[in-house]
Amino acid sequence: MRNRKLAPFWRDIIEIGFIIFLFYSNLLMGEYTRSGKGFTNGLYWAVEEVFTISNFIISVVLAIIGHLFFEYLRKRL
Repeated sequence: MRNRKLAPFWRDIIEIGFIIFLFYSNLLMGEYTRSGKGFTNGLYWAVEEVFTISNFIISVVLAIIGHLFFEYLRKRL
């Protein structure tokens, strides 16, 4: 089996998707640890509370900024 590198487009998509995943997992964990409402209202409530349009826009913008920052560091160092 030969080693193949991902096309730069797919590598970027995977990195941005991973940053978005980390953002949402952090928000969901916060509903259970910081606010404590996740315990009383349940998982369905917490998911509804976390997955909103505003959170999605924030996560995509920050994921792109984070990806550009790491690309800068990758090329610079």
